Amino acid sequence: MKHYDVIILGGGASGLMCAAQLRQNSSLSIAIIEGNNRPALKLKASGGGKCNLTNVEVDESHYLGDENLIKPVLSVFPQKALLEYFKAGGLRPVIRSERYYFCPKSSDEVISILMGKVSGCDLLLGHKILSIEGQNPFIVTTERGKFSADKIVVATGGASYKELGASDIGLKIAQSYGIKTVAFSPSLVGLTLQPKEFWMKELSGISCRARIHVAGKTLDEDLLFAHKGISGLVVLSASLYWHRGEIIINFLPDFDLNILKKEKKIISTAIPLPKRFMKAFLETVGLEDKACNRLSPQEWENLLKIQNYAMAPSGTFGLTKAEVCRGGVACEEIDPFTMESSKIKGLYFIGETVDVTGELGGYNFQWAFSSAVVCAKALGSMSFNPK
Repeated sequence: MKHYDVIILGGGASGLMCAAQLRQNSSLSIAIIEGNNRPALKLKASGGGKCNLTNVEVDESHYLGDENLIKPVLSVFPQKALLEYFKAGGLRPVIRSERYYFCPKSSDEVISILMGKVSGCDLLLGHKILSIEGQNPFIVTTERGKFSADKIVVATGGASYKELGASDIGLKIAQSYGIKTVAFSPSLVGLTLQPKEFWMKELSGISCRARIHVAGKTLDEDLLFAHKGISGLVVLSASLYWHRGEIIINFLPDFDLNILKKEKKIISTAIPLPKRFMKAFLETVGLEDKACNRLSPQEWENLLKIQNYAMAPSGTFGLTKAEVCRGGVACEEIDPFTMESSKIKGLYFIGETVDVTGELGGYNFQWAFSSAVVCAKALGSMSFNPK
């Protein structure tokens, strides 16, 4: 059985970054164990193949999770440090929609940088992880053999994208050591509709800018009507905070409807939204599509619902359609300055395996990379007994 100083479980964004940092700053023997036959499959597929690395504005307010964990982790490797790290490797991220940092060509640019930096680590691909046992050393069992290590970093991600090999093995490992976990559930995902909102299904393919209020959060971005319900960037981010109950949608943000009170144009023409949407909305709220200046006070109240539409989604599009998962190892189980389990010394959890989830827009890769750096710094500063 081969022994290592550190075994990293998972060859995705967080696992590769952790290994890269350790290789750069220590002489530890390191293995990366990955169940797929290629590393970083989710990273490669993300952002339409161009990987949304991070966001223009990054802080703990864009995450669901314990601020006492998120804030110190982001401070160690903030957005600026992430951009400088990849720029030093030759990547020149581009900004889209004034907020999202993407690779200019493809996700392969990020993967290539990380793979270059993990040279010297043993990369064990096609090793589906079955379990971990023991401590000092830990014994890792895969479908293809057993390995031992003084330290284990669990970077196995969440349960979304099962077609890319995702699983809940990280939670099972934590649970086997008595560590508290939160079950994975779909996040950054479309929302399905109650029968009352089935009128939206007829608008499949139409998009508009919208503002959604959910669980004390206000989110602005494009909304897309889909056959199964509602989607688009604003809905995906809203799904992070929605569990049950109502959300409020403003289909016409930053527009003063009062300027139309004397307008002679009919409503569907006067309001700057797709006419198909307007026709369906007016029918839903019981309004005739007539001249704006002919609306009664009660009719105006009904029209104002376009900026204050309350609806209760019935659920989500599910894990197969989710970008990421909520849930993971409970935040209170993790040391925010090392990412080590507070119960089991030598066992670390990073990336999506931890119960920290960001909004859409690069926040989850930022968390993956930041938590990996925190972990690597802690591991790199430790002394290991010579073998």
